[in-house]
Amino acid sequence: MISDIEKALQYRFTLTAIYYIITSNKFIEVNMKKALIAMSGGVDSSVAALLMDDCERVGCTMRLYDTDNVEDIGSNTCCSLEDVEDARSVCRRMGIPYHVFNFKDDFEEKIINKFIDSYRRGITPNPCIDCNRYMKFAKLFDRAMELGCDYIVTGHYARVEESGDKFLLKKAVDPSKDQSYVLYSLTQEQLKKVRFPLGGLTKDEVRRIAEENGFINAHKPDSQDICFVPDGDYAAFIERRSGAIPEGDFVDLSGEVLGRHKGISHYTIGQRKHLGISVGEPIYVVRINADDNTVVLGDESALFGRTAIVDDFNWISGEAPSAPIVCKAKTRYRQTEQPAVAVAAPDGSVTVTFDEPVRAITPGQACVLYDGDIVLGGGVIR
Repeated sequence: MISDIEKALQYRFTLTAIYYIITSNKFIEVNMKKALIAMSGGVDSSVAALLMDDCERVGCTMRLYDTDNVEDIGSNTCCSLEDVEDARSVCRRMGIPYHVFNFKDDFEEKIINKFIDSYRRGITPNPCIDCNRYMKFAKLFDRAMELGCDYIVTGHYARVEESGDKFLLKKAVDPSKDQSYVLYSLTQEQLKKVRFPLGGLTKDEVRRIAEENGFINAHKPDSQDICFVPDGDYAAFIERRSGAIPEGDFVDLSGEVLGRHKGISHYTIGQRKHLGISVGEPIYVVRINADDNTVVLGDESALFGRTAIVDDFNWISGEAPSAPIVCKAKTRYRQTEQPAVAVAAPDGSVTVTFDEPVRAITPGQACVLYDGDIVLGGGVIR
């Protein structure tokens, strides 16, 4: 007959991992945390999973759209059937369970529909930021908590540090790979449960780790395209999904008609190529007016401005500052941060005034604030 003590020990062993460490002839008992690893099929998320070996790991991929409905899926995108098989292969090699979660309806509503609507209104969205916000760190985050996971893990190049009673979002050590810009919407609750194992590594180090461990995707190219528009033709995708967008007038800064455009979804602020119009000197898209269906053109000097009004702003600390703050800010992912002053308004918006004019401040893109390598917050440019 099994004694009560033996029964208690058996039950405890099902909840606790025992690590036998030969030091001082003692057994050290460690409570094992559980981590859900978001795996795109690429090398970054695969190595992130590998580095979380101090946890009980569960790999997963989000199925976000039907690949049958997306043309020309190639190696520069993510979330294809090939990516799923690569992620499954890596999990099998590590001996961890792997799941595919069907989030297609949510992706359609939160990401694709917003993308289409934005372009039809003359706004240039960033669907990768929206995917992080609404899919990885909302929908998938909730699924992780339902599964009893302590952490959600991704292959982003960024860092999280605890400081007093707050969590900080910080840039990655490798500036060429830093992805903190696309993570500005993270909250304190999320940062407490997020892990970014690659934040202290370079890309070369990540590929080396993958190769040493025999991962099938060790040298797989990074995804670069928007996953649901892999050929980069946004306008054609939008028209296939929502109907034709009417042509309209190109006008100059004074309102004089210069020619005809193909539909406002074909253009974004700062664009010079593929305008189909010549005025004898370089000319750029400086404004898109959906109300009267015009695209305003001007010389490069007209692209520069010092002020951005930023809506839907998320302060990483959870608290908006009561006074103006001196910081640095950037309005594009690949842009270098520029000195600025940010003022939070009662309605939740933030006015960012740059010390010097900045090129192509674009409605729909993100403006993100920094204090050194610490992300203060960000939002969407009005």
